[in-house]
Amino acid sequence: MKRLATLALAWAATLPAAADPISILFVGNSFTFGRADPVMSYNADKVNDLTRPGQAGRPSFDNTNGSNVFEPHPWGGVPGIFKAFTEQAGLDYQVSLSTRNAASLRGHLLNTNPADWDLRGNLALQTWDKVVLQEQSDEPLSLRPGLASNPARFNNYVDKIAEYLTAGTLATYRERDYYEGANNTARTNNCVAVSGASSTACNAQRGTDAGLSANFRLPVNPNASAATEVFLYQTWARPDLVTGALVSVTDETTGVVTRTAAPKTTFFPDLESMTDELRAAYANAATLSGDIDGIAPVGEAFLRAVQSGVATRNPYAGDALSDNLIDLWFVDAFHPSKYGSYLSALTLFGTITGLNPAMFGASEVAARELGISVADALTLQRVAALQLGFAVPEPGTLALLGLGLAGLAAARKCQRQGKSKGKHSSAKGPRAMATE
Repeated sequence: MKRLATLALAWAATLPAAADPISILFVGNSFTFGRADPVMSYNADKVNDLTRPGQAGRPSFDNTNGSNVFEPHPWGGVPGIFKAFTEQAGLDYQVSLSTRNAASLRGHLLNTNPADWDLRGNLALQTWDKVVLQEQSDEPLSLRPGLASNPARFNNYVDKIAEYLTAGTLATYRERDYYEGANNTARTNNCVAVSGASSTACNAQRGTDAGLSANFRLPVNPNASAATEVFLYQTWARPDLVTGALVSVTDETTGVVTRTAAPKTTFFPDLESMTDELRAAYANAATLSGDIDGIAPVGEAFLRAVQSGVATRNPYAGDALSDNLIDLWFVDAFHPSKYGSYLSALTLFGTITGLNPAMFGASEVAARELGISVADALTLQRVAALQLGFAVPEPGTLALLGLGLAGLAAARKCQRQGKSKGKHSSAKGPRAMATE
């Protein structure tokens, strides 16, 4: 018990003083919003789904053409799990998500996923304390015929979104200049060949300068702040791109995935090689930008779970459903399962808050509500903690700590309620409410 008290006090000391809520925006696609229940709608009443239809004053999201009917709003997803973690840790976060199935970071900034959705408006909706960026799963990878990889575009739009969030303006740029070539013509040709964009799009001058063409000029972000912290959500190796994968078919009405016996075209010999590429790509994008405050190594956490023998490596194996290991991937071997989303949220929580995700222990609420066993929850907490370099207490201590944590959270809540009787001021600008 003495060890438990010491751990609890140490974690309590890391909690910030009660103040205004911390606003956080998750930007991404179905890897963020969860693809299927129980994750997709999890905790949706406590997060702000900024792409849901029916928002007052924001009709651009009412047109759901191109959306999957089996992915109804509102979404909670990984941000919903993250929100549950913050509440249990006694932290006051207002959580929002701006997500669209298959959206890229370019699509978010330029409003091309789809063209009539104002995704860029979500970036500029308010001053955000923290923003998490999740790219399309194969875009950061090195160029391969048949794979939708485009590392030049990934690097460019990580940098541009971070600039838009922190500075509010964008220096004029041409997309062609982010591709190799000895001259403008060669760079344009490479841009067209790799991205599939037209030469006009590759050569267009984009930015916030008032003198630019209206077709390619972006509005200034009035809510930008140099204090906004930007994090990258590193995604995971996809078994459907690894040797031995099989073709899957998704019913466009129900979302049910049927796996066939047909071999699928693949690009990697194993999970390790794809994870290595993703790790290097995200690190490179952060370095090139200079405005990234951290990378949540979710993909590396997935691989750690596999390599440590607690998660299934090959979802296509004959014993994949009976090996008594955790299945991190959905049946399509692409999206995360509820276990994969839980591990994602744990890794994001530790990266963003600086707190040890192993602190939650056996009494963690989100796992219970998602139907994740105590044993599996403890295992995934341990994987995330080790990946982030935290010390991991013994299992017995973890179970007790979960009870102690509930008390700490209650104390923090009382402290916040006491302060809320007075007026708050914010150095970070206006904040939107997390729920409506």
